Amino acid sequence: MNPQQPNMEDPQQHLLGYSTEHSSPNTKPHKKLALLPLVFLIYFEVAGGPYGEESAVGAAGPLFAILGFVVFPFIWSIPEALLTAELATTFPGNGGFVIWANEAFGPFWGSLMGFWKFFSGVINLASYPVLCIDYLKLVIPALSSGLPRYVSIFISTSVLSFLNYSGLAIVGYTAVVLGIVSLLPFVLLSLFSIPKIDPSRWLSLGQEGVKKDWTLYFNTIFWNLNFWDSASTLAGEVEEPHKTFPKALLSAGLLTCLGYIIPLLAATGAVPLDQQSWVGGYFADVAELVAGKWLKFWMEIGAVLSIIGLFEAQLSSAAYQLLGMADLGFIPRIFGERSKWFNTPWMAILISTFIALAMSFLTFTEIISTVNFLYSLGMLLEFAAFLRLRRKFPALKRPFEVPLGFFGLVLMCLIPSVLLVYVMTVASSIVYVASAFLTSFGIVLYYVLNLCKSRKWVQFSVGHKLDEDGDIL
Repeated sequence: MNPQQPNMEDPQQHLLGYSTEHSSPNTKPHKKLALLPLVFLIYFEVAGGPYGEESAVGAAGPLFAILGFVVFPFIWSIPEALLTAELATTFPGNGGFVIWANEAFGPFWGSLMGFWKFFSGVINLASYPVLCIDYLKLVIPALSSGLPRYVSIFISTSVLSFLNYSGLAIVGYTAVVLGIVSLLPFVLLSLFSIPKIDPSRWLSLGQEGVKKDWTLYFNTIFWNLNFWDSASTLAGEVEEPHKTFPKALLSAGLLTCLGYIIPLLAATGAVPLDQQSWVGGYFADVAELVAGKWLKFWMEIGAVLSIIGLFEAQLSSAAYQLLGMADLGFIPRIFGERSKWFNTPWMAILISTFIALAMSFLTFTEIISTVNFLYSLGMLLEFAAFLRLRRKFPALKRPFEVPLGFFGLVLMCLIPSVLLVYVMTVASSIVYVASAFLTSFGIVLYYVLNLCKSRKWVQFSVGHKLDEDGDIL
């Protein structure tokens, strides 16, 4: 479709025509994402299974962990998913939240949104090989530290990145298989736990003498239940996004919530509390206590498969975000280059992989804390953009619309915004320094790239904006 000749009857579709159909003449036509693979990509963007939720029990005890995974979806996950469903179907192009902030507040904020979310996404990528090695070291102790650990992280990151290069449709259906296989051991754990469950264990506030770590608790729950909007960067690759996205978000939401709470209830109810043992990988030990070594082994394999799915989904989101930013003209056109054979954004995948490898020296806790802080900055801007777009384009066609008036939308955004501010206030000093540096870098880069664009030193695409009537400027 030629973006210079938009069909004014459906302006928001053609606003992003270059990003939904962007490809070079030498690339092959690519298959669009259907509902089922999109469900599992969203699932892996957000969760990927209960792996990683153990720290919530270790930080605050069973009762608070259970309450966190029951209450948090209502005050955070549902508002974010509703917002994503409305905006992703209204502006269905690669770039997602970058497009929303750009349309609401202009290119500076669109660019800053892009850098916040991209940095949080690629830093988050680094957490998955680290988490994977934390599980594998239980059966291969040599991976605990030193050169073997770093070599294994490098190899696993490189191999998984190549899989992403092979195509989004392949990644999507791979996510379906990985999701089913990695969840099966938790289904078995829950079933084997039933005869051993003591409901009184769920009410435990933790062991006496073990100090509660609220920073770790909130960071763990937040990290396990955010990134609902990440799949919006793939909107240009989705088949009929106005129909598919709301269904996929609902299905992924149910799968995520049940996938967290049921195994958590089973594990905390079936074994006596040893709070200090509840760290990453402890579900495998519970599996051995409940059913035997065979289930522990399966759960460790499931952890590796789940982390593969998490990595692939997050890398897809980050890469297609860069593709969308290139199509919008925020970054040079070369970042939107697609592979000749697979039609995937090879340059964006390569850059995302390099940054993830550079971040892998951080500890798992430092990674998720930095990710949460940057993501919180982006989400505060995203909520503001959502409200602004409702006011700015009241008559714009919205295939899915959150069924609330403007005051109701403000309340819907206010509660999670308070939570975001709290998550940011409990961050450590290293997180503040890292986040300030990356934010400053993003701002400087915005002005440097604008200079390059004005002087025509580098080739940029030409994006589009809507006027207040929803027409393309």
